[in-house]
Amino acid sequence: MTSLRKLGSSDLEVFPLALGGNVFGWTADQEQSFAVLDTYTAAGGNFVDSADSYSAWVEGNQGGESETIIGKWIKARGNRSDVVIATKVSQHPDYQGLSAANIKAAADASLRRLGTDHIDLYYTHFDQPEVPVEEIIGALDELVRAGKVRHIAASNISAERLKESLDFSDREGLARYVALQPHYNLVSRDTYEGGLENVAERSGLAAVPYYALASGFLTGKYRPGTTVDSARAQGAARHLETERGQKVLTALDEVARAHDAEVATVALAWLAAQPTVTAPIASARTVEQLPALLGVAELRLTEEELGKLTRASA
Repeated sequence: MTSLRKLGSSDLEVFPLALGGNVFGWTADQEQSFAVLDTYTAAGGNFVDSADSYSAWVEGNQGGESETIIGKWIKARGNRSDVVIATKVSQHPDYQGLSAANIKAAADASLRRLGTDHIDLYYTHFDQPEVPVEEIIGALDELVRAGKVRHIAASNISAERLKESLDFSDREGLARYVALQPHYNLVSRDTYEGGLENVAERSGLAAVPYYALASGFLTGKYRPGTTVDSARAQGAARHLETERGQKVLTALDEVARAHDAEVATVALAWLAAQPTVTAPIASARTVEQLPALLGVAELRLTEEELGKLTRASA
C-alpha cells in the first residue's frame, strides 16, 4: 500500500500523484472519465484536482463540465469520504475574478456540480492583484467557517502576494493557505524555484505542481520526426527545439532504462522528490495512460539520478 503524504499543515493526507481533471468533459467523455477515476482510486489514489472553468474552452461547453463528471462519479460510487477533492475559483465564464461576492457564489456553484456539501481544497485559480488580499482571504475564511471548504490554497500567484496573504491570515487569525499549485516541471523550473519556492518552504506550504509533464513532452512520446495525435501536441513539441529539452530527454531515457520504467514515471519521480513538493498533478485521457503516472508512487530515484536530471534541466 502506497503511503499517503501529509498536505502541508492541513489534516489532509494525499496520494503522491494528484489526478488532473482538466480532461474530463474535454478529451475524455463521461464513460472514459469514470474508467480513469475508477482505475486511479483502485490503485490507492485519493486526490482529484479540478477547477470550475474546466473545460469552458471547448466549443459547446460552459465550464463546470469536469466538476459535474466528478460529482456524478462520486454519487455513483458512494465514495465521497474516501476522496480529496480540489477545485478552483476565478476563471469560470459566469464567475470571473476574486471579489468576495464572486468567491462565495462560485463556491456554491462548484458544490452543486460536485454534489457535495464541502470542498476539501479550494484554490484561487489566478490571482487578481487589484483585489486586496484582505478581501480574498476574508471571503475564503467565511467559506471555511461555514464548513463549505476544509482548506484553502493558491495557484498562479507571485511570491510577494503569497507572502502578503499568509501574513494577513497569521495576523488576523483567519484561514491560511496550506498549499500552492505552481507551474513546475523538468523543463520549466524558474516558474517555481526561487521566490515562490522560498515562501512555500518557509511557510510550510505543500506544492502541488501543474504541467508536471509539460503538456505531455515529458512522457517521452515527442521525438524528432514523430507526430503525436493530441490536443496539446503543439505546446509539448516546442520543447524539442530547445537544447534543454533534448538534454532532459536523454537523461530521462538513461534513468528510465536503469529502472525499466516509463519516461513519464521518472519525470514525475524527479518532481515528487523536490523540496516542498507533495504531489505532482498529471491527467490521463484513457486507462492505458495511467500506469506510467501511478508508477511515481513506487519509484525512488538515487541521489545520483536526481542530480543527473537536475543538471540536464539547468
